[in-house]
Amino acid sequence: MPVHRSGTSRTSPVSTAGSLLTAFALLFAAPALLFIAPAASDAADRPERGSARMGQGVVAHDGQGGIPRDSRAAQTEGVDVSSHQGNVNWASLWTSGVKWAYVKASEGNYYTNPYFGQQYNGSYNVGMIRGAYHFATPNDSSGANQAHYFVDHGGGWSRDGKTLPGVLDIEWNPYGAQCYGKTQSAMVAWIRDFLTTYRARTGRDAVIYTATSWWKDCTGNYSGFGASSPLWIARYNTTPGELPAGWGYQTMWQYTSTGPIVGDHNKFNGALDRVVALANG
Repeated sequence: MPVHRSGTSRTSPVSTAGSLLTAFALLFAAPALLFIAPAASDAADRPERGSARMGQGVVAHDGQGGIPRDSRAAQTEGVDVSSHQGNVNWASLWTSGVKWAYVKASEGNYYTNPYFGQQYNGSYNVGMIRGAYHFATPNDSSGANQAHYFVDHGGGWSRDGKTLPGVLDIEWNPYGAQCYGKTQSAMVAWIRDFLTTYRARTGRDAVIYTATSWWKDCTGNYSGFGASSPLWIARYNTTPGELPAGWGYQTMWQYTSTGPIVGDHNKFNGALDRVVALANG
C-alpha cells in the first residue's frame, strides 16, 4: 500500500526557474518605472505647446508691484493679445484710450494664432496702429527659420502708417529650461540670425521684447542690438527699472498683465505721432 507524506512538498525545477525569472524582471523593471514616472509628471505640469504668450514668465520670475506713477512725459496706451483673449472687443479698447496693439502671429515653427485675423484686422478697423509678434523657441529651429515662419504667417510689414514692425518675443521658456538649453553666446547668435533674416525679408529692424533679468541670464547682458532694434521691456511695476545693456531707453513698456478688457497693457514712450513714426520706419 503506498505511503502518503504530509507537510512536505517538492518544487519542480521548472517552477523554480520561473520564479527566478519573475524576480529578475521585477528587479530590472523597477528602476525604469521610477525613472519614467517623474518625467511624465513634469510633462503634465507644462503648458500646451503653442500656448505661450507675451510676458507669461514675468510674475513667476520677477514678481510684480504697483501700477506706473503719473508722469508728465507723453505716453500712448497699447495692448498685446494672443489666442488667450479670443475675439477681442476692439471698440471698447479704442474708447478707453488704447491706440496701438500687437497680436501674436506665430510661435516657433509649428504654431499660428487661430484668432489672428479677428485681432489683427479688428484693431486696424477701429483705427489702431497694430503689428504682430513671434514667440521664439530657440531650441526648435534656427533664428532664420523662425523669422521666415513669422513673416510667412502674418509678421510682415507695409509702409501704410498703420503697421508696426514685427516683434521678437524672447523670454523664459514655458516648456523647459529658461534659456532653451543654449549658452549665452549661442543665444546671441540665434537672436542675430532672426533679426538679420527679418530685416532681409521686410526692410525693417524687428523690435525686441524681453525682461532684463532674462536677458542677463541668457545672453550675458549682450549690448550689441540696442543700436538697431527698439526695446520693448517687460516689468510689472511702477517704473521700467533697469534696462538691458545697449539700450538707453525703452520704446515700449509692458507694465501689467491685469489691465482692463484684455489684461496685457503697455505704454509707448511718446505721443501718438511717435507711434506713427515707428510704423512709418
